[in-house]
Amino acid sequence: MRLIADRLAARRGEELIFRDISFELAAGEALVLTGRNGSGKSTLLRVIAGLLAPEKGRVHVVTGGDEELRPAREASHYLGHRNAMKLELTVLENLGFWKAYLGDFGGGLGVDVDEAADTVGLGGITHLPYGYLSAGQQRRFAMAKLIVAHRPVWILDEPTAALDASADRMFADLVEAHLARGGIAIAATHQPLGLERARQLVMKGFEYLDEGDIH
Repeated sequence: MRLIADRLAARRGEELIFRDISFELAAGEALVLTGRNGSGKSTLLRVIAGLLAPEKGRVHVVTGGDEELRPAREASHYLGHRNAMKLELTVLENLGFWKAYLGDFGGGLGVDVDEAADTVGLGGITHLPYGYLSAGQQRRFAMAKLIVAHRPVWILDEPTAALDASADRMFADLVEAHLARGGIAIAATHQPLGLERARQLVMKGFEYLDEGDIH
């Protein structure tokens, strides 16, 4: 599995936010996006996830021994600022929906809801309405969505914002386990995620991106 971004450019309204962004990630690699607010981090993530169309360029994954090209969105989970859960449904119903709706990509296998709840440290409360939970618990269960359906590419926008240190460490362990299984992660963050050996891409907004900004 490889993810290839080729000369991506994107606009916000009439304004060009970034251009000529290219990179390649192999199985087991992570890329952390940094840069000031408004530099295009979230926009780039949404382009990779297929939520926004690029102005130019393309992003795809290469799978299998036959080097098949597929749109990156087909292989991706997207965890944005919102949790994408229905407040009136139980945790079990929410995660069950995502597991059935997304399915598993490329022969991988997601875990069941109870195992996912245990993994994020909240086993035994999946019967509760999602809206009944604290903000921290809601965010942990949004993270559990990443593992109930298998997707090799995780696209993460400020995934640990406003969480405590224990949740930060839990999430870092979750991502490290994903990478160890050959997954790929791309994250935008203002705070360290605790990922070892992650590459970094410095977003500069309208400024031209030099190859030296990716390391």
